[in-house]
Order: sequence, then structure tokens, then C-alpha cells
Amino acid sequence: MLEHYARNHKLVSSRPLLRELEEKLAGKFGFTRQETRDVIALLRGKTEIVEPASLDQPVCRDPDDDVVLATALAGECDCIVTGDKDLLVLEQFLQIPILAPADFWRYEKF
Repeated sequence: MLEHYARNHKLVSSRPLLRELEEKLAGKFGFTRQETRDVIALLRGKTEIVEPASLDQPVCRDPDDDVVLATALAGECDCIVTGDKDLLVLEQFLQIPILAPADFWRYEKF
């Protein structure tokens, strides 16, 4: 899936999001240290890294997720693809649709 995204779309992330991914891969998903490094290196090579924009006020019911919105805003993203329920419940942030991975495949803009 990541390979498809990287070939066909501009991927955008930020240092805070990559750090969070690194923690989740090692902790929640049990990746080894080397597997985690390999995934992060792959992403860094295929992703535009931006500095998250400042948000005027908290948006998400989970304030830790605001960095996702701030990153999408800074990266001028067309959409946010996530499995995070606290983000999906918003459906949209400003003019940026928030889509589950399965819905992204059907997203008409692409």
C-alpha cells in the first residue's frame, strides 16, 4: 500500500509524526529495532517532511492528533489518510478531507 501511495501521490509527514510512528511500530506492533529503522528510512526517502503549522486552537478530541492536522495544513495536502478514529470523526479539516485507507481507494479526486 505504501509503495502504491509513494508512486502515485505526494506523501507528506513531519518529524513528530515519524517519531510517533517509530514508537508505535516498536511498541504496539512489535517491530524489531532494525525493522523500525528500515521503515522510517524508507518513509524519509519517499516523503516530504514539513514543519507542522500552528493551529489557532485545539481541534481534535485527542489533542495529540492536532499535529496530524497541522502537518497536513503545512504540506498543503489534498487529503489525510488515517485509521485514527479521533481524526476520522472530523471527516474534514478546513478543506482537507479525512479518509480511512479503504476510502482513499475510492476517493474521486485520485
